Amino acid sequence: MTRPFLRKPVLVAAGVATLVAAAGGGVTDIGPWYQALQFPPWKPPDWAFGPVWSVIFTLCAIVAIRSWDRAETHEDKQCIIAMFVLNAILNSLWSVLFFGLHRPDWALWEVGPLWISVALLIVGLRRIYKPSTGMIMPYLIWVAIAATMNAYIVYYNPPFSPS
Repeated sequence: MTRPFLRKPVLVAAGVATLVAAAGGGVTDIGPWYQALQFPPWKPPDWAFGPVWSVIFTLCAIVAIRSWDRAETHEDKQCIIAMFVLNAILNSLWSVLFFGLHRPDWALWEVGPLWISVALLIVGLRRIYKPSTGMIMPYLIWVAIAATMNAYIVYYNPPFSPS
């Protein structure tokens, strides 16, 4: 008998969530460049970002597993993979643009497609796994908050250029 937590979809979802988190974390540098930026008054403390992202990635992995288990067709499973891959790419790209290249202005342009990819997860998975809406909503809200902070940073810290 296979234990539920050792099933391949569980391991894949956990592995992908960990890789996406590591990719974003790997390029996140809150050193002198970041510390010199003017931030909005509503910016959470730096220590809060890690726990928030951990919860978001955990919820996404759970949604991926539950959706996969409930998908009735091969097409549904392909759609689940495509939506999560698109989101993972856009999530990682934002971190590369903002932290890696020090281009909050480019990251601001990219945050729109990232937000849309999260909304697509909510809409696309709702018919397969209804609780996905509530479980992914914190991610959508967090990206919206990040977008407002990103816009503030672009507005109050121009101009941006590669360092």
